[in-house]
Amino acid sequence: MGKAAAIVLAAGQGSRMQSSKAKVLHKVAGLEMVNHAVRSVQLASFQEIIVVVGYQGDKVAEALEGVTLAWQEEQLGTGHAVDQCREILQDFDGPVLVTYGDTPLFRSATFQELVEYHNQNGSVATILTALFDDPSGYGRILRSDDGHVLGVVEHKDASLEQREIREINTGTYCFDSKVLFHYLAQITPENAQAEYYLPDVLPLMLKDGHKIGGFVLGDPAESMGINDRIQLGMAEAILRDRICAHWQRVGVTIMDPKTTWIEWDCQIGQDTVIYPGCFIQKGTIIGEDCRIGPNCRLEQAQIGDGVTLEQVIISGRVVTKGEKIAPFSSMTK
Repeated sequence: MGKAAAIVLAAGQGSRMQSSKAKVLHKVAGLEMVNHAVRSVQLASFQEIIVVVGYQGDKVAEALEGVTLAWQEEQLGTGHAVDQCREILQDFDGPVLVTYGDTPLFRSATFQELVEYHNQNGSVATILTALFDDPSGYGRILRSDDGHVLGVVEHKDASLEQREIREINTGTYCFDSKVLFHYLAQITPENAQAEYYLPDVLPLMLKDGHKIGGFVLGDPAESMGINDRIQLGMAEAILRDRICAHWQRVGVTIMDPKTTWIEWDCQIGQDTVIYPGCFIQKGTIIGEDCRIGPNCRLEQAQIGDGVTLEQVIISGRVVTKGEKIAPFSSMTK
């Protein structure tokens, strides 16, 4: 992919979650939302990864590893948040990804493809776009006949004809770093919220004759942002299906993926069969040729090869090969 930097915005509170906890610390598949975003960036091999923190920043920082922190003491908008990375990236000259800590579904391959497209297309900014059957509420991508991006129009400002456009702005971008910070210095908080908005750099770039690209997501579901508990549950279901499909591809039989929940950071050996109603939590290691379930919950458990478990709870314990565990047992530390 070449040299690239990434900025993950994670400073907001997320009031619609109705929680005393910062939104990005809510977990999906056993991992904080912000860490899903960070891991996707890390797996995409970005050289510099910056996470912008603000609300409950100390707690968010505690959940992170292998990143540089930038602090947004006052939450004055996405443009202001990105500008907090100016000093960190002052010597960097290359593509910089900007994404969010509350979008946990982006795959690392998507970020790689976005940067590669940006580099090949010769744009100073590339918008990650998606095609929605119902784009209501989203900013629409305006393109010329030859496909160049002419701008983004918000739903409330769009004409009836523009509202028929299905291509939307996901809010994730790739910028040339030097150009980005040049234009960030020019945006103003002249809006109802008196905030500095990152998308406001786009019309300034276009006005000066710069080229802006649009890279269309293959799977629109990746762009889902989490704003409330309903969307949190939807993201959980999408990741459940992804994780189950991964284990099926490498030789694990899952009898009913819709009733099987496997969290991030588990290990499962080949030829193991998982029956309906199982919940396998982060840190669990299951050997080969096991029979798990129905209705088992395993948390930080280590299960040896050939073990059969049915309707049990095992937390922080080791079950060795040949060991018999009676149904309806609860084994904890």
